[in-house]
Amino acid sequence: MAECRTLFAKKLHDYGAAWRIMRPSSITDQIFIKANRIRSIEIKGVTMVDEGIRPEFIGIVNYAIIGLIQLELGFAEKADEMSAEDALACYDRHAEATLQLMLRKNHDYDEAWRSMRVSSYTDLILMKIFRTKQIESLEGGTLVSEGIDANYMDMMNYAVFGLIKLTFEEQD
Repeated sequence: MAECRTLFAKKLHDYGAAWRIMRPSSITDQIFIKANRIRSIEIKGVTMVDEGIRPEFIGIVNYAIIGLIQLELGFAEKADEMSAEDALACYDRHAEATLQLMLRKNHDYDEAWRSMRVSSYTDLILMKIFRTKQIESLEGGTLVSEGIDANYMDMMNYAVFGLIKLTFEEQD
């Protein structure tokens, strides 16, 4: 998460909070692009752009947090409506809430994620994206489903699991 936050802070410095104009559906599409690219690389085994899977998982983490911020605050008409300090405070709050969710689920599922393949995280993220798109199409009018925020949190946690697994594979 420190690696993800560092990149978020650097991009915040370079671009400001330009993402504040994005509606949640656009954020969902950005996460889709990243997850779809991961799946493409996993299937093809080769990339034409010199970036691998790791940066895409980092992007999913950061866009999921952006999505949570946007759901909380609503999208802005101007990108400069949020200071870097406020953006980082929101980032930290949503990262902590998502970590706490992961810890609760991790307890209940007995750390099953450790036995999963990275490709399964990719598929689960894609499934969560399609669920989110359906909820967005229903304009939140679901009957029994969790909300968009819960799906963003799950996407983020699966991406973190992928980053952890990739890190340990690189070290082995």
